[in-house]
Amino acid sequence: MNRYERPAHLLAFALAALAGFIDALGFLQLGGLFVSFMSGNSTRLAVGLEAQSRVVPLAALLIGCFVGGVIAGSLVSAAVPERLRKAAVLAVVAIMLLAAAASRYALGATIVVATMAAAMGCANTMFQREGEVSIGVTYMTGTLVKLGQRIANALRGGDRFGWTAYLLLWTSLVAGAVAGAASYARIGLGSLWIASGWAAALSLVAWRTDFRTRR
Repeated sequence: MNRYERPAHLLAFALAALAGFIDALGFLQLGGLFVSFMSGNSTRLAVGLEAQSRVVPLAALLIGCFVGGVIAGSLVSAAVPERLRKAAVLAVVAIMLLAAAASRYALGATIVVATMAAAMGCANTMFQREGEVSIGVTYMTGTLVKLGQRIANALRGGDRFGWTAYLLLWTSLVAGAVAGAASYARIGLGSLWIASGWAAALSLVAWRTDFRTRR
């Protein structure tokens, strides 16, 4: 993450906050499953298989939709010029969230949360280097590992502040989740309208930032 310039850091923080917001909505709606944390869903799937639980089909659906979102985001990234990649991926995320918000009455909650999972998979393809994801914005295990490593490096006399970006990324997701929980308590999955507008705004910011940088 430290290889990126400050505008990219700010965009990553904002996207992590959006991911936390959406994951909180999904978690509260599903009562224990996730729309972005697939390690947790994989564990629930495994435990459910042993216990023959009814959670298995839904956990499998969420995992499959998340992977499908990653595929979609990767294909979009490969299809557009580099200067448009972040904006294009975020635009797809915004469209997916808009579709989820618009369909929550007509198609039911299962389709809505599956679409949310696809949007979160897509969001993870925004930051790439040499075709590989370089910043995960919806899962924080790797970020916390890097935070610990950077703190250890600072204690050994290395970069004194190399850990701050990772702490801020984690904090952004947590803050977004707090906001998502508060919004869900008031308007439920209607909060997806907020999320889709948030993603659309970030797409515009990404386009303007990359356009100025590459002029």
